[in-house]
Formats: sequence, structure tokens, C-alpha cells
Amino acid sequence: MQKKIIAIVGIFALALGGCHRAKSPDTVANDVNDAQQKAASNVADAQKDASRDVANAAEKVDDKAKDLNNTEVKGAYDVEMAKADGDRKVALNKCEALSGDAQKDCKDMADADYQAAKAHLKAMRNSEKQ
Repeated sequence: MQKKIIAIVGIFALALGGCHRAKSPDTVANDVNDAQQKAASNVADAQKDASRDVANAAEKVDDKAKDLNNTEVKGAYDVEMAKADGDRKVALNKCEALSGDAQKDCKDMADADYQAAKAHLKAMRNSEKQ
């Protein structure tokens, strides 16, 4: 039994000793070449993935920038419409000081100014949304 253990240990020692032998230059060159090709392939794959991720992120940023621009345009439009509404109400109140045809002409003018301002703001909003 002891002889079997010694024999197994001896075989094991020889096997380990053989693991540290230098490989032939051709084998090393082939291994290095294979490793370089695999590394180059991995780098190319990583670059492709990174480019795709950057493109996706840029698309999301573009969408967010459009959303922001549309929100800014809508906000500016809402503010200007509130001003136009206020200007119309003030003008109509001023018209109350007049009577007859003068009052009617004043109110017509206030309404016309309001409609012109409203049309102008809508045109500006539509041209800026794009």
C-alpha cells in the first residue's frame, strides 16, 4: 500500500514538473496570434456596442431636447396669450367710457387687435415647434 502511494506521488510530481516546460516558438507564436485576434475581436465588439449605446443615448437626448423646446414654446405662448387676453379686457373696459358708435368701434378695434395678436402667436408657436 505504501508503495502504491509513493508511486502515485512520484507520477504526480513528474506530471507537475512537465507543466513548467517551455513551449516551442511556433506554439507560442500561434497562441499569441490567437490571443491577439481574440482581443481585437473583443475590442471591435465593444466599440460596436459602445457606438450603438451612444447613438441610442443621443437619440434620447434629441427627443428630450425637442420636448424641452416644445415646452418652452408652449410656455411662452401661454404667457403671451395671457397678456393678449389681459390687454383685450383692459381695452374693452376703456371702451365703456364711450357711448354709441364710438363705443362699438372701440370694442371692434379691441377685438380685432386681440384676434391679430392671437393669430400672430399661433403662427409663431407653430413655426418654433419644428
